[in-house]
Amino acid sequence: MIRRFISYYRPHLALFTFDMFCSVMVAACDLFYPLIAKSIINDYVPNQNIRMLIICAVSLLGIYLLKWLLNFIIGYYGHIVGVRMQADMRRDLFRHLQKMPFSFYDKNKTGAIMSRIINDLNDVSELAHHGPENLFLSVLMLIGSFIMLTSINVPLTLIVFSVIPFIILFAVTMRTSMKNAFRRSREQLAEINANIETAISGIRVSKAYTAQEHENSKFEKENNIFKKVRTKALFELGKFHSSMTFFSDFLYLTVLVSGGLFFYYGKIDIGEFAAYLLYISMVLNPINRFISLFEQMQEGMTGFKRFTEIMDCPVEQDCEDAINIDKVDGNIVFENVSFSYSGQSGKKVISDLNLSIKAGTTVALVGPSGGGKTTLCHLIPRFYETDSGKITLDGTDIRQISRYSLRKHIGIVSQDVFLFNGTIKENIAYGNLDADDSEIIEAAKKANIHDYIMSLKDGYDTDVGERGVKLSGGQKQRISIARIFLKNPSVLILDEATSALDNTTEMLIQQSLDRLARGRTVIVVAHRLSTVKNADEIIVIDGEGIVEKGTHDQLMEKENGIYKKLYSYQFR
Repeated sequence: MIRRFISYYRPHLALFTFDMFCSVMVAACDLFYPLIAKSIINDYVPNQNIRMLIICAVSLLGIYLLKWLLNFIIGYYGHIVGVRMQADMRRDLFRHLQKMPFSFYDKNKTGAIMSRIINDLNDVSELAHHGPENLFLSVLMLIGSFIMLTSINVPLTLIVFSVIPFIILFAVTMRTSMKNAFRRSREQLAEINANIETAISGIRVSKAYTAQEHENSKFEKENNIFKKVRTKALFELGKFHSSMTFFSDFLYLTVLVSGGLFFYYGKIDIGEFAAYLLYISMVLNPINRFISLFEQMQEGMTGFKRFTEIMDCPVEQDCEDAINIDKVDGNIVFENVSFSYSGQSGKKVISDLNLSIKAGTTVALVGPSGGGKTTLCHLIPRFYETDSGKITLDGTDIRQISRYSLRKHIGIVSQDVFLFNGTIKENIAYGNLDADDSEIIEAAKKANIHDYIMSLKDGYDTDVGERGVKLSGGQKQRISIARIFLKNPSVLILDEATSALDNTTEMLIQQSLDRLARGRTVIVVAHRLSTVKNADEIIVIDGEGIVEKGTHDQLMEKENGIYKKLYSYQFR
């Protein structure tokens, strides 16, 4: 994992190297100060050498000004490196999510995914900047201080530095408990984010059902769990901090006692004792940096681990010799197709299905809920993979066709229309991102939505709000149909496209859909049987598979037919 983390430094290696060089210079500046102080105390003050005292004072001022500049560079450009690495990780994660199969989103909450993209990577950014810098400076300052101190007195230095291995040993033993505590804290924060995302998305429903207290109770429960796991993490962190502070104080006490005894017995002079005390402050500084680094390591590496967990999830893969198709007639054949959402071990939603849909025809899928009609439609563009059997398009197994090419020729209009936060024009243009304004307007006219758009103050530049909340169901549906007109697919799937609309709006949209269906292979999933009477073939599907098929008239002639019963029930 460390190697994987380091790989994100490569694109920013020049800036990172410059930042580390500045850090080395700061460490060098700090190492000069005790030497100058030693000379002042032992030589220039006792011998009243004012000239050298002034030169030293000016030199120290120059060193401090240089440190000021270097610290600004470290603080600014070091954070820039962290921000850029964070942006790279977020970009890679977002692109990876775009390739994930539908099954991934069936199992993971939107808010939890957002938490990994935003919260987790913020801590990774801090680690990316401060981690190498603190580690490098800590090691450099410890080595530099050790060399300088041994030049003063070797035995005293060995006595003082004998405490440091115990500090390191303690930090290492604390690592596991802190890592687990911070991981649980991250996971619970993701749960809270998921809870908030769901609650805000469904705010209209909760208000309509006066369920605010219920939502408050749900949130409070998750919030209290987070409070407990975060308290545990902070307990571990507090234990670590207090113990490290004690070790630092004990180290300082060791210097005072040992140094005082060495001075008392004449092993060191007053200037060397003063320099020793100053250098020990520099030993304490990298120890404090190490404490800060350890905290960042727990937060940052926990976030990075959660980042890699998603990055390691398998994405949708095309076969090695996948082909791209330029022209599609629309002949679709299901051969012994079986599918379950849990894979081979799950309950079959579709079992050994055989179905042939001829190019240019309209086929309606009807039957009770849970029969697999929508699932069947999702298998055609390979949103899910079949457990067994195969689906062919114009005689070619769809697994041999690249997903991009396959989906390019398939259009879907569903009951639950999703509009992106943006303008009406941007949402229609989603059907063809290269379309110009005239093509977008033409698509809107075909979908019977142009006149309404032009009645709005901002026309096509009207903001639709989150998920199209500023528009009615019929208006959103017609925008989605305009989007499909712009895409101009060879295969059209209408999944309950008008079931949530009133009769008048349904009639208007049905006209648009009829116009859209011309010259294409159309698969219609419908519970309103009035919308499928004119289909070339109606297929009745239940949990056992296909139980009836034929035209409306043929199915109505069956004395005890399921379709006839459903139709009679709806229009009794």
